[in-house]
Amino acid sequence: MKLLRHGRARSEKPGLLDRDGAVRDLSGVIDDVAGDALLPESLARIKAIDPKSLPAVPASVRLGPCVGRVGKFICIGLNYSDHAAESGMPVPAEPILFMKATSAICGPDDDVMVPKGSQKTDWEVELGVVIGKPAKNVSERDAASHVAGYCVVNDLSERAFQLEGTGQWVKGKSADTFGPIGPWLVTPDEVPNPASLNLWLDVDGRAYQRGTTAHMIFGVPFLVSYISRFMSLQSGDVISTGTPPGIGMGQKPSPVYLRPGNRIRLGIDGLGEQHQLVIVTE
Repeated sequence: MKLLRHGRARSEKPGLLDRDGAVRDLSGVIDDVAGDALLPESLARIKAIDPKSLPAVPASVRLGPCVGRVGKFICIGLNYSDHAAESGMPVPAEPILFMKATSAICGPDDDVMVPKGSQKTDWEVELGVVIGKPAKNVSERDAASHVAGYCVVNDLSERAFQLEGTGQWVKGKSADTFGPIGPWLVTPDEVPNPASLNLWLDVDGRAYQRGTTAHMIFGVPFLVSYISRFMSLQSGDVISTGTPPGIGMGQKPSPVYLRPGNRIRLGIDGLGEQHQLVIVTE
């Protein structure tokens, strides 16, 4: 299934994408694509519904973030060997964890706002993992049973805020609109091998990021298991699993950063595309 959320920002309704690419409303079935609706038994009930029996939604509807009420937005740093090399950093011996504020979350095609004082706003296409069944101290073998689905994430970052001051990376990762997720939450039955997905990102039609999850240092089962050792994972938590090479900071001979008017296009095989216009902060 491809689950989604549609409508005005902060008032989104649950929905799904049918086989013809039309949006169908799930409001009569679940209250949101969030919380208990992401448990295995709930997903099984939704899957049993004939999409044609659900109300159709106009094709022009805005798509919101594909998951609601996200409790934790957990990110993995330097999780692609080729990205670590372009960043001039060693391959980590264990996952680098950091948090992104949930207030950064927005829809896949919403405008991206450059923060006040920013000169180094950057892009990162990433595979997002959405937790279904809560996880605590789970084994790598059992980790997949705790995944509700996968989505596209743009882990936007302000490099000066992230790296040039003191403190943690969260400062450069958490500006409003720095966390577009979606368009869809794609359930695992449609993603048979999350370790073999192509990722890509363009800015103004120029190809910057081209990668594959096959180059991830730590795969999805390991990450879910590893993180669950340090914190419980709840239904709707999002794990952003790292980015391939091609970020703006890594461009040669000099870095390239986002400016108002730029248009970003990114996607992952089978998980859909995002399209964003870069604007100044309101």
